[in-house]
Amino acid sequence: MSSMEERVEVGVAAAPGSSSAGLGVGAVGGALEAVAGGAGLAGIQEEAGVRREGSGPESDPDAPPKKRVRLQEGEAGKLEERLYSVLCCTVCLDLPKASVYQCTNGHLMCAGCFIHLLADSRLKEEQATCPNCRCEISKSLCCRNLAVEKAVSELPCDCSFCLKQFPRSGLERHQKEECQDRVTQCKYKRIGCPWQGPFHELTAHEAECSHPTKTGNELMGILDEMDQSHRKEMQLYNSIFSLLCFEKIGFTEVQFRPYRTDDFITRLYYETPRFTVLNQTWVLKARVNDSERNPNLSCKRTLSFQLILKSKVNSALECSFLLLKGPYDDVKIKPVINHHVFSNDTNETDYVPLPIIDSVECNKLLAAKNINLRLFIFQIQK
Repeated sequence: MSSMEERVEVGVAAAPGSSSAGLGVGAVGGALEAVAGGAGLAGIQEEAGVRREGSGPESDPDAPPKKRVRLQEGEAGKLEERLYSVLCCTVCLDLPKASVYQCTNGHLMCAGCFIHLLADSRLKEEQATCPNCRCEISKSLCCRNLAVEKAVSELPCDCSFCLKQFPRSGLERHQKEECQDRVTQCKYKRIGCPWQGPFHELTAHEAECSHPTKTGNELMGILDEMDQSHRKEMQLYNSIFSLLCFEKIGFTEVQFRPYRTDDFITRLYYETPRFTVLNQTWVLKARVNDSERNPNLSCKRTLSFQLILKSKVNSALECSFLLLKGPYDDVKIKPVINHHVFSNDTNETDYVPLPIIDSVECNKLLAAKNINLRLFIFQIQK
């Protein structure tokens, strides 16, 4: 019995973390219980168990911290959803695609909603406020949040064609240049091929496309339609070039300032200070949605303007004029030439549409403190 106890002590004295020590104690302990079943042996087993437990990292204060457990796919998805809810715009509840603005209390707004709020406040003659905390917002009070913009650009987003996930910062390039499922058109579109399909099928289609084998008579109708659209564009540019050859040409920077009518229900309109071009005094006026009663309730917004001659003239003054964007604005305006014969009786033109592209560009103008454009006037000599 004494020799067996000595073996047990030797097994317990082994390294506490080694597997051989644990196995030796268990095997010897089991044999002794089977032979003798004494209480001293049970005490020895308890002591060995305490030593094994004490050797763990939890009881050692100097042990290094445990490594962070990697999130499962489901948990990671939940984290992305939580980030979406935190970083989304407080107005449209969608992740911003471009610039991100924040109010003085930190609530986030995408650029489109921020501009829309400022435009609505201009139409209602109210101070724009944050939809969450109701603090005042303006271009001077709000600033961009670059950290949120960078964080949003790294969040994954599904490609609308192949449904694979990519960081938002690289999604546009993938959809335009790399995605094999992106919608593309046949290279023979210019001669009438209407095919549209995924990019990976383009090569096979072009090899079988029947349009290259069409006869000249079949292609004439298609080419005539293309020539008509091209002719309209060339007509506009030729008209502008011919106006630049006139003897009397004047241009100036104009600033539209917002005002309110004196009606019971006030309406927003814009007017410029008087300015001088071609030795004559002029004024420009503009209105929203052709003086619609509640333009703030309409999703579609337009601006129209009229040119007014304030000077008295001895004879009729025939002019062509057009408005373009100013040197410091990013609004997109298509050039359109307008024509009018000014006299003392007909010193105002009709309201003509300001040729902006869409309602988003109109909201940009309405959200600004003033609207800055450039006016060209060409006097037609008889």
